Parts: sequence; structure tokens; C-alpha cells
Amino acid sequence: MTMQPSPTVRKRRLASELRRLREAAGLTIEDVGEKLECSPSKISRIETLRVGVTPRDVRDMLLLYGVPEEQREYLVQIAREARIKGWWESFGDVGRGAFLGFEAEAAILRTYNAMLVPGLAQSEAYIRALIAEGAPDMSPDEAERRITMRLTRKRILEREDPPRVSFVLDESVLRRPVGGPEVMRTQLEHLVDLSTRPNVTFQVIPFAHRSYPGMGASFVIMEFPDPADRDVVYVEGTVDGTFQENADEVDYYSMLWGHLVAAGLSPKDSVAFIADAAGQFD
Repeated sequence: MTMQPSPTVRKRRLASELRRLREAAGLTIEDVGEKLECSPSKISRIETLRVGVTPRDVRDMLLLYGVPEEQREYLVQIAREARIKGWWESFGDVGRGAFLGFEAEAAILRTYNAMLVPGLAQSEAYIRALIAEGAPDMSPDEAERRITMRLTRKRILEREDPPRVSFVLDESVLRRPVGGPEVMRTQLEHLVDLSTRPNVTFQVIPFAHRSYPGMGASFVIMEFPDPADRDVVYVEGTVDGTFQENADEVDYYSMLWGHLVAAGLSPKDSVAFIADAAGQFD
């Protein structure tokens, strides 16, 4: 399984470049709307990711901005890739499309969770237990769609070029018996198995550490293979999450991540800690 271009990442890069090139050309949104005979609001919506953009519109805008042919063709190709449907779009009713789109192309994922095993590391039994216990009124059809979506998401770990994934977990993640002792034991054994992969590391912050910076928050820092794509932080909420994209916000979460890593046991000691926790559910 090889990585396919993520339309979510392409849309973000394209919108950012179109705005940068317009400003470099000394044109306002109103100028562009007038010269291309469209409303300024259309240009604004394109630059803020509120609407998609056709390759033809991109070419027209770039010609107006005086962009050299080679760069024009590169960005027109990005526009084509941005129109491809990602697998997650068929789960729009049960998934977090933008997050899944970013995650699908990330080269590095740094995940901290204070309460639950992170999605990419969840076993199928753990996923089923979370949905059954956390949403008992959900219809069977919706539950199965959510389970399928979550299992499909995990396929990025099976790619030929899988992302480097670092997990920092609070000890409470290991102690809460989601689904009962058997489900939890097999889940923790799954974490131990994942830790043998060269691209996956776990660190556990034990209760003995008491409080620490970032305690209670759960977030993912995503870095991409192309330097043109800025890092994104996704902060999880009870129902939905929020994206943090500006440099100061990303720097803040990177600083928090450093504190979390410093508070955690070493990867080797963490795996032993997880294995011991699994034994407590026998």
C-alpha cells in the first residue's frame, strides 16, 4: 500500500499559495474579481478554503499574477489532485474529514492522550467497546460505519512508507478497563506489538509523576513530507476538535510535547510498563 496524495493537504497548500502570489502581485481581492469577471467573494472563499477551485480558475488566476509557466503547471496539477475524493469522504456522516485528510499524508505524528488509547493504536475490540459503552443509543448501522471508518484509518500504518508515530500516554489510559479485562488486556498487548515497529514509539507518564504541563489535554501534531505544507495541530474535544495552524500555536504545542516527552518513561521502560499493566488484567 503506497501513500496517495491527500486532497485535504493539497487544498490547503493551494489556497495558501494563491493568496501569497496574489499579494506578491500587488493585487487586492477586488482587483482579481474585476479582472476575472467574478465576484470578490469567490476569490475570498477560494483563499480561505470555503469553496473548491477548478484547475481552469487556478490557471486564470496565476496568469493574472504573472506566475512563470513551470510554477503555473505545478499549481494546476495541485488543483487537480485537490479535486480527488479521499477515502474518508464516504464517511462524512460519521468521520472528521479534515482531520483524516491531514493524517493520511502526515510523515510524522506526535500524539498525546490523557484518557483513551489513541485511534491509530486501538484494537478492533477496543473500538467496538468504546462505541458500545460511549454511545449506547447509536443505531447498529451507524456503529458499524464508525467502526469501519476507524479500522480503515489505521491502514496508514501498513503503507510502504508509514508515518513515524510517537505516542505519549498518561498511565490512566492503561488502567481504565474499557470493554472489560479481556478487551483491555488484548489492547495493551496490541500496544506492545506495535512498539516493535521501527516507526512507532510509546512513552507512558506514570501516576508517580503527579502533575505536568499539558495534563488533561489530548492533541496530535502533524508534520508533512513537503516543507511547503505547514505543521498542523489537532486538539481533541468531547464531540469535535479544533485545528491550530498558526506558527505561535504550533510552537506552543511543540513546547508542550517536549515537556510531555521529558515527563514520560523511556520508550524501553514504557513498553515494559505497558506489558506489566496488561498482566494486571489477567
